[in-house]
Order: sequence, then C-alpha cells, then structure tokens
Amino acid sequence: MLLIIGIVIGLVLGLTGSGGSVFAVPLLIVLAGISIEHAIGLSLATVAASAIFGTVKLRTKQPVMWLPAIILSLSGVLAAPVGQWAGSQLSVLVLTLCFVVLASTIAIVMWRKAMQCPDSATITRASDLSNSHSGAATCMLSPNGQFKLKPRCMIGLVIGGLIVGLLSGLLGVGGGFIIIPLLLFLSQVTMQQAVSTSLVVISVISTVGFISYLFIHHSSDKTLAYALLSWLVGGGIIGMFLGQILTNKIADARLQKSFAIALFLMALIMLLSPFILVK
Repeated sequence: MLLIIGIVIGLVLGLTGSGGSVFAVPLLIVLAGISIEHAIGLSLATVAASAIFGTVKLRTKQPVMWLPAIILSLSGVLAAPVGQWAGSQLSVLVLTLCFVVLASTIAIVMWRKAMQCPDSATITRASDLSNSHSGAATCMLSPNGQFKLKPRCMIGLVIGGLIVGLLSGLLGVGGGFIIIPLLLFLSQVTMQQAVSTSLVVISVISTVGFISYLFIHHSSDKTLAYALLSWLVGGGIIGMFLGQILTNKIADARLQKSFAIALFLMALIMLLSPFILVK
C-alpha cells in the first residue's frame, strides 16, 4: 500500500505545476491509516525524494533561476523546523482542520487556474522545459528591473520562503502553490522558469523538514519503520518517472480539474474519517 501511495504522490507531483504535494498527507491518513503527525513527516520524505529525482533527471533541461531559488531555500530552511515544532504543539484536531482548509483552498485555486489559464496546465514539473531559456532574474520592485541583493528585491522572496518553510514543516506540503505565484508576481519570468525553480526549492525545504521531523519525533516515535519508508520513497521516485513519461500525453486542463476535485474529496474524507471509518 505504501508503494502504491508513493507512486501516486510522485505521479501527481510530476503531473502538476503546483499543489500536487498536498495529496500526500490525506493519502497516507485515509489509505494507510497513519496518524496526521507521522503522515506529515513521511509526506516530506516522499515529496523531497520525488522532487530531488525530478531535479536531477531534468537538470540539463530546467531553466532554473538560481539566485531566487537560493534565497527562497535558505529562508524556507530556517522556517521548516519551526513549523515542525509548532505542529508538535498542536492537537490532532487543530492540525487536521488546518490541513483541510489549506487543501480545500488549493483545490479551488487549481480549478480556477485550469478554467482561466488552460494552457498553463500543460506545464508541469515533469515537462521537458528545455525550450524555455533561463535569463537573468528580474525584479518588478527594482527601479531598473534587475534583480539585486537589496532589501527591495529580496524581501518578497524571504517572506515567501519563510511562509513555505513554515507550512512545509507544519503540514507536510511542498509549497509550490506559493512559490510559483510569488515568482510570477515578483519577476517577469515564464511559467517554465517558475515551475523549474519551485522544484529545486521544494527539494531543499522538504528535505530539511523531514530531518526536523526525525529530530523532533524520533525519540518518542517507535513506529517509524525505515523499511516501510523506503517503499514509500521508492514509490515516489517511480511516480515522478512515470509522470515524466506521461506528462506530454495527458497533462491538460481537464486533468488539473480532476486533481482539484480529487483533492477536495480527499480533504473531505480526511475531515470525516474519525466519524465514518471503523477503528
């Protein structure tokens, strides 16, 4: 079951431009019966492995904006352990409600984006992005339009990275749903550049988030079986690989709408599971 869940997580991550990593937590809770605290940690491991595989596999084809990626990653790395610690202080009910609200919001955004910008639905993390050339990073907040290591250009990226890191550690999400709109807002870049850059940032922040999870929960958690984790991570890599094969054939607005509906239903089941599932 964990192998299948991992494949689904990697596949959805590869077939979406943003928001795909949010599927991980409800899948682990609903299908594998894992508690939300441990589902968040395992989600980070699976998303990190899938994103790293996607980044390495397409490293020569990705138009990554490295300077914004580094700033987002560093600020996210600082916030991810804080998110993990904050999550350990919250009750299961509060964590579940926070996740359901976030997942429902992302589902709505995915649906609206597929309706309003159907062409962008074909640009996924598993796409061949080599046709998009990576130019110098721009900054809409800079007087001359060039990105510089000054507060005016950096503040948006730092704040965005902190939010992504906090949500990643708290709820086990990758954060592409924040990174991509932020990059498109701050810079005059293509969707391909934003998606590629987000994949790198997700790789770093999710990895640090999972390491933080191990430090915070390992001493009290005896259920973390590394053999089972390897099945989950292996499935995630397989799923991302399948996504790279299938993305040009099936990635379109209809698929994104289907993902939005599925995510909303998973969030609803996750919310109602204590009442409808037999323990």
